[in-house]
Amino acid sequence: QVQLVESGGGLVQPGGSLRLSCTASGLTLDYYAIGWFRQAPGKEREGVSCIISSDNTTTDSNSVQGRFTMFRGNGENTMYLQMNSLKPEDTAVYYCAAGLGVSVGLLPYEYDYWGQGTQVTVSS
Repeated sequence: QVQLVESGGGLVQPGGSLRLSCTASGLTLDYYAIGWFRQAPGKEREGVSCIISSDNTTTDSNSVQGRFTMFRGNGENTMYLQMNSLKPEDTAVYYCAAGLGVSVGLLPYEYDYWGQGTQVTVSS
């Protein structure tokens, strides 16, 4: 049974940082394209960052470029999203995802497995 479990969300002030983690079981993340997505209330789920190639090149959305960085854990079945310079508009539930056959990367429908989500709230 495949499971992705996110952790690390919480409340942070504007300008602060958080690191989200996503630990997988039932599959090996190294063999999958991986991505982070988020969904704010009343909005569609959007792609934040992804790694779809074997060289681990990341693709980030324009809204987080230069502030967020995702990476695979070294020797772990885990992926991370480092979020810096957080803004109130980053407030959302954040999801990790894994998939095979992903070609674009930031489109939710391309992914096969999803975590349950972790809440990130940026507020003073």
